[in-house]
Amino acid sequence: MTANFTSWGRPFTDAKMDMYGGDITQRYQLGAQQLAATSDNFTEGVQKTQQPIVTGTSVIGLKYKDGIMLAADNLASYGSLARFKDIQRLYGVGDNTVIGAAGDMSDFQHVQHELESLFIDEYCNDDGHTLGPAQIYEYLSTLMYHRRSQLNPLWNAFVVGGVDPKSGESTLAYVDLLGTTYSAKTIGTGYASMIAIPLLRRLVEDREEPPNEEEALEIIKTCMKVLFYRDARSLNKFQVAKITKSGSDISPSMSVETEWGFAEGIRGYGAQTQ
Repeated sequence: MTANFTSWGRPFTDAKMDMYGGDITQRYQLGAQQLAATSDNFTEGVQKTQQPIVTGTSVIGLKYKDGIMLAADNLASYGSLARFKDIQRLYGVGDNTVIGAAGDMSDFQHVQHELESLFIDEYCNDDGHTLGPAQIYEYLSTLMYHRRSQLNPLWNAFVVGGVDPKSGESTLAYVDLLGTTYSAKTIGTGYASMIAIPLLRRLVEDREEPPNEEEALEIIKTCMKVLFYRDARSLNKFQVAKITKSGSDISPSMSVETEWGFAEGIRGYGAQTQ
């Protein structure tokens, strides 16, 4: 049987010649060759994420008296659809480092695999040295800049928080898909860089002494509440990571109490009266 679907169920002599007197089989063979030549352009390399599909929103972080505190909600949005509501965007790397990821979740999973491979190699070396937060930060910045230079970026922004177990030095740093890096006492990605950073600076950086753990947690909750009010891609379900010299801990999901009574008079919200 010929592969040309127009010939199925017809005599071969009739099917071979079209109504214009041309050889239809030759024309289809030529078209198939042109299509194959075009398709070969995509077989030369492996293409990964060309644009974000399933994404996470803001990650915030601050330095407090005993270490670093990070927070991120559990929502992964499919475009504007709140699709996955139980995604952990805080990831522990070793004993004293946690990274928070915003942006594409599939690229975040790829970075997780890269970090796992890195730690396996370090474990096999068995040289008595472990990777601390500063080394993880340098590795991520190199990885992100390398992928950007290949014009195949990882569509993420990461907040790296950790405490060196030997020196006790705290690290709170940021790296994005362009390889941009900086460190500060307070950091936010995405919408938090516009909404939460002013709050964090006023509540943390303007103090003479860094906040203790209880005060830092209240500051984090305040910022997450504001982000839930203002960010359409956020969720009132988030996790908080605490990193100290003795280790790291990522909390179960929590929420904050909200008040929407003020919105009853807004057109398009709640019960409407004419």
